[in-house]
Amino acid sequence: MKKKLVQNLSANTLQLVINQLFGVLMFYILSVNLDKTSFGLINLALTIVFTSFNILSFGIDQTVVKKVAHGDDAATVLSLYVFHVLFTGILFYGILLLGKIFFTDHSSLYRFILFIGVGKLMIFFSSPLKQISGGMEKFKLLAYMLVISNIVRGATLVVLAAFHLVSVNNILLVFIAGDTLELIFSVFLFTRNIGIPIFPRWDKIAYIQLLKQSLPQVGVVLITSALARFDWLFIGFMVSASKLAEYSFAYKVFEISTLPLMAIAPLLIPRFTKLFKNSDYVGHNLKLIIRAEMIIAAFTVLLLNMCWNPIIDLITKGKYGMVNTTTIFILSLCLPLLYLNNFLWTIFFVQNRLKMILYVFMVTLGVNVIGDLILIPIFKNEGAAVAYLASCIIQAILFISQNKMPVLKGALFTLVKCTFCALAGAFAAKMLFNNPWLTLGTSVTFFFVMLALTMQIRRDDRKNLLHILN
Repeated sequence: MKKKLVQNLSANTLQLVINQLFGVLMFYILSVNLDKTSFGLINLALTIVFTSFNILSFGIDQTVVKKVAHGDDAATVLSLYVFHVLFTGILFYGILLLGKIFFTDHSSLYRFILFIGVGKLMIFFSSPLKQISGGMEKFKLLAYMLVISNIVRGATLVVLAAFHLVSVNNILLVFIAGDTLELIFSVFLFTRNIGIPIFPRWDKIAYIQLLKQSLPQVGVVLITSALARFDWLFIGFMVSASKLAEYSFAYKVFEISTLPLMAIAPLLIPRFTKLFKNSDYVGHNLKLIIRAEMIIAAFTVLLLNMCWNPIIDLITKGKYGMVNTTTIFILSLCLPLLYLNNFLWTIFFVQNRLKMILYVFMVTLGVNVIGDLILIPIFKNEGAAVAYLASCIIQAILFISQNKMPVLKGALFTLVKCTFCALAGAFAAKMLFNNPWLTLGTSVTFFFVMLALTMQIRRDDRKNLLHILN
């Protein structure tokens, strides 16, 4: 069990590191080689396409992982999900081809959406293979499927940048080629390693049953999709593509900083499904995991803010660093909340408390949308960051209020203490030194000292964490 868990975590972490490295590389090449307007329009098009395909999943993706982990027949589940993605994907792109009438004033944006949509349609078609692999805990196989597109796109863009051939047309072609190759590669690997036939199957009763099981998740998907990118859409359409370029750069770095969470999160659903199915969990273990996650999140908050200006201004030649200092600080405060919310959501999901999850996400979306509508016109990018932070806070409070496990009642207090240690360490170091690297080292030292003083790091933590792995 320990060996398998470590292998899964290692495979998932490796693919995340690879994807993030190539993702950062691509993002950097685009940001420095395109003007802010073109860069902003590409990000707006990606936002629209990603949001659309997330909604088209209907929440079936998470339900599939849960069903396969629970022991349902993988071949039956796969055939139903393949039918769903083929039907909804082709229908959506057919409607998208008729969308020119809605983009009469945004012809460049429509062109980006149309071409980027072709590539993301290929990714959408490959999603059943990835979800089945995840449900079967074949994370090494899943890692291979997930890295091919970014490696191809990143390497190709590096070559184009070296020969000064980075242009909008070439970028669109690279995106389509990389995404199509991911579909082909996923089919090949899945067929060779899993051996389940990849055919769509129309079974009215079974398909309706799958939709019913996913129905509570449909609302969650709609809300989380809007929550994740409503601010991008609002800035892009109501402020300017240039401001979206600045905000999207800060937000992309913020997303990259969640790498540890992205490594852990996919492992939790199948693992918690089995643990809670057999009631094979220990309360204090969950409490220790929460505390460990809060320390990781707070440490990321510290590093992100201490390194932002000296590094980002250097690599972008002052283009995206100083202008985003306040925005990245506000967004960084969301990190501990994202860790906590994901942990609690996973527990509630495997416990089938889907209606409660939907209610929490509806309230969260409402807070975010209202905040964006009020704050973005006044404070622009900073207003969007504040609205997102407020929605994360509300979500954490609501999840904690619905928690029925006494051992997790103090999770929010743990979050506050760890975040305070990070902010206090950063503030004290900046008061003492002006050199950015000396300030960074001092702030990290202060952070861990304060964690020890507040009992967030304890002598037996390492031994207990190893015990959990066993």
